[in-house]
Amino acid sequence: MTQKRSVSESKASRVFLTAIALVFLGVVLIIPLALVFHTAFRDGLEGYLGALADPDTLSAIRVTCIAVAIAVPCNILFGFAAAWSITKFEFRGKRLIVSLIDVPFAVSPVISGMIFVLLFGADSFLGPWLSDHGIRIIFALPGIVIATTFVTFPFVARELIPVMQMQGAEQELAALTLGASPWQMFRLVTLPSVKWGLFYGSILCAARAVGEFGAVSVVSGHIRGETNTLPLHVEVLYNEYHFSCAFAVATLLILIAVLTLGAKATAELMERRTRPQRELPLKEAKP
Repeated sequence: MTQKRSVSESKASRVFLTAIALVFLGVVLIIPLALVFHTAFRDGLEGYLGALADPDTLSAIRVTCIAVAIAVPCNILFGFAAAWSITKFEFRGKRLIVSLIDVPFAVSPVISGMIFVLLFGADSFLGPWLSDHGIRIIFALPGIVIATTFVTFPFVARELIPVMQMQGAEQELAALTLGASPWQMFRLVTLPSVKWGLFYGSILCAARAVGEFGAVSVVSGHIRGETNTLPLHVEVLYNEYHFSCAFAVATLLILIAVLTLGAKATAELMERRTRPQRELPLKEAKP
């Protein structure tokens, strides 16, 4: 019998590596966040609340919420359909579709915004037709929604594809064999088995949509009170030397990031708690 050797570092090495990690986190994460909140409250609580209650800030919050409320459900629907078709069926062009899903990751967000300007702008092929019918996409809310949807499309699909590939199609085929309808199969078999992957993808998609800057900056036109999202509004305030107001609005983005991490951590904890219950029958069945 071979004896297992425990591999451990010396106490000095552990202290040194831990110190490096803590210093790195302090310089990269903790100190910048502390400076953001310090600058945001530099004019006191009244100045902080006044910056958040500004009409332009409220308009930026409204535009961001509308873009997220439209982009995330669309990406959930498209991502689930793409993951379903890729993992459950065999057809020509599957690898091409998988590659196209990753295009928003490979293309710079600024280039993505320029693509939509060339497609829907005034000098584009569709520009005259859109103008004749009174449809505004670029420098308007529809352009922001389209750009946000494009850059956040891969998150849901990329979370669901590995989960569905690992599970296979045996459970769905068994449900259909036992007489379940397609809707019953989806509601009772498919959706419960991928709910955590769908939840993770939705969280990442929403967080990316809230913080998107590059593509939205190109198609929005930076119209204050109309097409500015929260990240764009922070840039406008900072460029105008309203530092306290800019960092006050930035704290909203930090709060959203913290809530996103909290939701993800809670979901992971719930998944770990339910995982042993799903695996218990398999363990009991072993001789």
